[in-house]
Amino acid sequence: QVQLVESGGGSVQAGGSLRLSCAASGYTYSNYCMGWFRQAPGKEREGVAAISPGGSSRYYADSVKGRFTISRDNAKNTLYLQMNSLKPEDTAMYYCAARNYYGTCRLSSQWQHWGQGTQVTVSS
Repeated sequence: QVQLVESGGGSVQAGGSLRLSCAASGYTYSNYCMGWFRQAPGKEREGVAAISPGGSSRYYADSVKGRFTISRDNAKNTLYLQMNSLKPEDTAMYYCAARNYYGTCRLSSQWQHWGQGTQVTVSS
């Protein structure tokens, strides 16, 4: 059974940094696309970043390019999201997601497995 457990969320002032982690278990982690999504109150869930199974391809939402970095450690079955220069509009629940790899890991693809989320709050 696929399990994804996020951690690392918290409260930070604008301009600060946070690093999210997602521990994966129950499947062959290194064969899957991994991604981060977020949902703010009253808004739809949006894709933030995704990474291919080997880590060679990364995809970012325009709103986070240059500020966020996605990475993965396949030996530890762990996904990361380094968030720098945080803005109040980054405030949201952040979710880790996984999907089978079919040649691309685009954020717009259908994602199969989801974690419970970790809250990120950025104050101005």
